[in-house]
Amino acid sequence: MRAIMWIATNILGQPSILIGLVVLLGLILQRKNFSQIISGTFKAIIGFLIIGGGSSIIVGSLNVFQPMWKEVFGLEAQKLGQFMGQAAFNQKFGTIITLSMVLGFLVNVFLAKITKWNYIYLTGHMMFWTTVIFTGIIVHVVGPSVPMWKMVLFLSVFLGLYWTLQPALTQPIMRKITGGDQVALGHTSASAALIGAGLGKLLGNKKNDSESFKIPKGFEFLRDSNVIIALIMGTLYILGALLVLLKPKTPEIEKLLKMASDQNFIVFSFIQALQFAAGIAIVLFGVRMLIGEIVPAFKGIADTIVPNAKPALDCPIVYPYAPTASILGFVGAFAGALIWLLVIGKTVGYVFVPTMIVLFFHSATAGVFGNATGGVRGALIAGFMTATIVAWGQYFMVTYLISSTIPDTAMWAADSDMFILGPIVALLSKLLF
Repeated sequence: MRAIMWIATNILGQPSILIGLVVLLGLILQRKNFSQIISGTFKAIIGFLIIGGGSSIIVGSLNVFQPMWKEVFGLEAQKLGQFMGQAAFNQKFGTIITLSMVLGFLVNVFLAKITKWNYIYLTGHMMFWTTVIFTGIIVHVVGPSVPMWKMVLFLSVFLGLYWTLQPALTQPIMRKITGGDQVALGHTSASAALIGAGLGKLLGNKKNDSESFKIPKGFEFLRDSNVIIALIMGTLYILGALLVLLKPKTPEIEKLLKMASDQNFIVFSFIQALQFAAGIAIVLFGVRMLIGEIVPAFKGIADTIVPNAKPALDCPIVYPYAPTASILGFVGAFAGALIWLLVIGKTVGYVFVPTMIVLFFHSATAGVFGNATGGVRGALIAGFMTATIVAWGQYFMVTYLISSTIPDTAMWAADSDMFILGPIVALLSKLLF
């Protein structure tokens, strides 16, 4: 048990180490020389950590963006009833979560070897959070008295199937996006991305691609995705800052303004927008570096252990192929989040506070998928659909599926696929247990 816990914590729970070991194994199986093995392994790990560093910068700027717009609309945190909370839940069910994640990964590798769905899921942090949320659903729906071995058996099989089939379902669109079949998407935004691609095909215009639209002379700078991201996010940040400054001063707004320290709050907000753009640029650089190492290294695994194996990687893997579409997806999601927080609040009385970190990473991915099938309009529609899934999914999960266990976690760590698969997990657990 200690060995399994160690593997879950230090390998599966550390995606950079997991990816580094995969590249190391692939290069060894290809009998590369010592220099190539060391270089490829460390460059893959560094590439992944660069993606993480860029993502942290994005998260840091969104930690200003979210409370800013929260104050603009006067939102309050949703009042939750009695529940366990993440810390107590981990203490009580940590063994089940760990075992299920490790065995689920082994099921994924086994299925990749014996079926035509030869995708190996390598997004470790998403593996962990998916396992946590699904465990929380089972405990809420059935109760904590289910024998550990039954819960572990069910979760490991269900998760292994999910981690195998999810990349397979998104791969047809991934081929359009990447122009090849070397990497797959392994992320819990897959459902929103697929629905967005479907709506993009139905309602969009594929000819109006976000990355190749015609630019009037004198506006060639708009061909640079970094500039477009800075302009769009700068507009949203400055608008939010102006609206906050126009509102009566409350303790929450005073706390928000103190973030700027001695800086003017509008200037501070604009700098946060530029940091967001910088974070995106860093993520794109890291993705290119990671793909350059993991794709050739994976050939060794594909040739020996899992025939034709393909790595399923985190959602930023798609951003370099359509960076403008990723931002258009977020713009569509932001508009959708504002609409749904008003609608849900007025109809069912649930205070949906959009988690901008979830919304960005999911809608950016959906935007790339929507653009692949429906151009600019497809990217915007896909982003709006992402906000729809997250808003209503959060309401139903927090209210009905997980209210006695970890609704606090579901409000910030549950993602599109979890919202869609959650009712299936609840139904199966009722039938089986």
